[in-house]
Amino acid sequence: MAGHSKWANIKRQKAVVDAKKGKTFTQLSRAIIVAARSGVPDPAGNFQLRTAIEKAKVAGIPNDNIERAIAKGAGTFEDGNSNFESIRYEGYGPAGVAILVEAFTDNRNRTAAELRVAFSKNGGNLGEMGCVSWMFSQKGVVELEGIKDEEQLLEVSLEGGAESYEMTLDESAEVFTEIGNLETLNQTLKQKGFKVTDAELRWIPGNNAEVTDPQQARSLFKLIDTLSALDDVQNVTTNFEMNEQLMALSMA
Repeated sequence: MAGHSKWANIKRQKAVVDAKKGKTFTQLSRAIIVAARSGVPDPAGNFQLRTAIEKAKVAGIPNDNIERAIAKGAGTFEDGNSNFESIRYEGYGPAGVAILVEAFTDNRNRTAAELRVAFSKNGGNLGEMGCVSWMFSQKGVVELEGIKDEEQLLEVSLEGGAESYEMTLDESAEVFTEIGNLETLNQTLKQKGFKVTDAELRWIPGNNAEVTDPQQARSLFKLIDTLSALDDVQNVTTNFEMNEQLMALSMA
């Protein structure tokens, strides 16, 4: 059952980039709006909304802001947000790296223009819908830390309907499952005493593009940073692979 090291590597690479910037209040609030709109606007009955709220609270977003975001997603906020929509953009970065960008916007033209500039200025290009998404599949991922017994992790993961797991760094792990089983897996792991640090839907690449050129590596990280910093952007996912030495050098 263990495996999928490429999945874990991509996540760690993305986490390194995200850690430099952190999510803004706007992005976290919009994640709540998306979740409230995609299901019932009650965290008790909406797993996606519940996890979005948890992340917002960890980031220090005030409860009033969270409640306002829920109301916007539900369509009950007086200003209204009926023009907002979720949309995915696709493109290529340096070294032919595939990039998926998930956004939440009230103006497609503005968002597309901002993304096009970000891609073109950093060695990439914004493509048509479907140009790279065929390389990815969406999975549910539960992140854990403090793993002391890998055999117990295997046993509980199977009980929770997981497809696979991957041990990462510092006694941490990622457990993968089908989209519809994410909440069940998350609850099973928690009930068995595992420390869950995150549960999310993630695009997983089926093949990877290796980056070996230092200049291309620096341009790639700059592109991901630039895309992630845009308020309309919720997530940026790539399929790059890079050795640790080049990664450290590129991000210095």
